[in-house]
Amino acid sequence: MHTRTLGHDLQVSAIGLGCMSTTGGYSNHPDRTEMIAMVRGAVELGVTFFDTAEIYGMGANEELVGEALAPIRDQVVIATKFAQDIDYAARAPRNRMLMPHEVPAALDGSLKRLGVDVIELFYQHRVNPEVPIEEFAGVLGDQIAAGKITHWGMSEAAEATIRRAHAVTPVTAIQSEYSLWWRRPEEGVLAACEELGIGFVPFSPLGKGFLTGTVDTTTTFEAGADLRASIPRFAPEALAHNMAMVEKVREVAAARGVTPGQIALAWLLALKPWIVPIPGTTKAHRLAENAAAADVVLTPDEVAQLTAVSDSIEIVGGRYPDVLESQTNL
Repeated sequence: MHTRTLGHDLQVSAIGLGCMSTTGGYSNHPDRTEMIAMVRGAVELGVTFFDTAEIYGMGANEELVGEALAPIRDQVVIATKFAQDIDYAARAPRNRMLMPHEVPAALDGSLKRLGVDVIELFYQHRVNPEVPIEEFAGVLGDQIAAGKITHWGMSEAAEATIRRAHAVTPVTAIQSEYSLWWRRPEEGVLAACEELGIGFVPFSPLGKGFLTGTVDTTTTFEAGADLRASIPRFAPEALAHNMAMVEKVREVAAARGVTPGQIALAWLLALKPWIVPIPGTTKAHRLAENAAAADVVLTPDEVAQLTAVSDSIEIVGGRYPDVLESQTNL
């Protein structure tokens, strides 16, 4: 797989692997042994960029990713994220965001769970609105100077926040949801990334499975196990309307002889050379399909066609419940 550069010097595979679902999110208990094998299998497919977070499984995801990548540590780039104060005895968040002085301890915890000496990319998972972003940027700069991380980034941050943070300690990557059915990063964030030389990492680039064409109005989502059960745009009445988007993507995919998911990923890759999507999966065949999307090169006309389709179809339903959406774009 060809590579791309985030920021000025962080080289990663053109498509990464979002590892959240390997410990849950879309089902209760993925088999740990199978998930470790799948993560290692991603490297064989050319994937070198792996994304996790402290909050995924309350540390369990970092532990799984660390174990999976330990034998091939020198071949990969690991990204993880901090934000919430977590009670590890109870394996639950304390519903309080970390303060700047608490970041070093959170970083030490991630290093230990991952079993590594340094983390290549350490994101602030959500912006803490109670503290000036400059304070967090300063602390992250200190951690870079200490050699515990080599780059830092933010997730779901607003354009103005990105600019303020970057002025203190250069930001390498912004991770936010972005796909044919969620395009808010185009409202300033992508322009700021291009101007400042910051990479952009779309999570949920397949719309949490929607853009693969495997979800339809008969699909059910288990409450408490599958996060889509609480997402408004996956409600039955919303899906009935939103299927128009998938049908258009299917048409383009059929013309190219590839899958709808590969078209959705190829659209992102075609937009900018510093965009690196991180689709997640628990299935080896989907992993191979996603990795192969790096070889699907869309023509300018195909990109314009897909963008026009996305522009013309109004997606019904929020991409998060209101309480979670309120924590983004700050």
